[in-house]
Amino acid sequence: MESAQLNRFIQRALALIAIAFGVLTLFAGTRVLSGVDPGYVVFTPLLVYNVAMGFIYIVAGVLAWRRLAAGRLLAGIIFVLNAVVLAAIVYLYQSGAAVASQSVGAMSLRTVVWLLLFVGLAWLGHRYRAATRTG
Repeated sequence: MESAQLNRFIQRALALIAIAFGVLTLFAGTRVLSGVDPGYVVFTPLLVYNVAMGFIYIVAGVLAWRRLAAGRLLAGIIFVLNAVVLAAIVYLYQSGAAVASQSVGAMSLRTVVWLLLFVGLAWLGHRYRAATRTG
């Protein structure tokens, strides 16, 4: 596979991961919002945040598919927002607020996924720039 084709493949794969993650986030969040009991205490502000972010995750994936720089920027913003929310819920959890350990784990997963997507898109941007300098 030629370098340009490989770059495009990686870009689309990262975009599809972002979109799929958004769809899964929306699915899980809207199920709980519609009354399905997840089996643990639900911290409603976190649930609403995650459902709203599910839409943003899909937008980020579409942007990453079409325009790498815009997708990378939004992935970075999502990572930072998720890290801030993670820090807040860890604080609340440790202070004894009604935040389930499952919520901390799920928010940790979201934060790591978006860090990896951001790093992957940033790395890909460097590959594109290097290819245009040498090609």
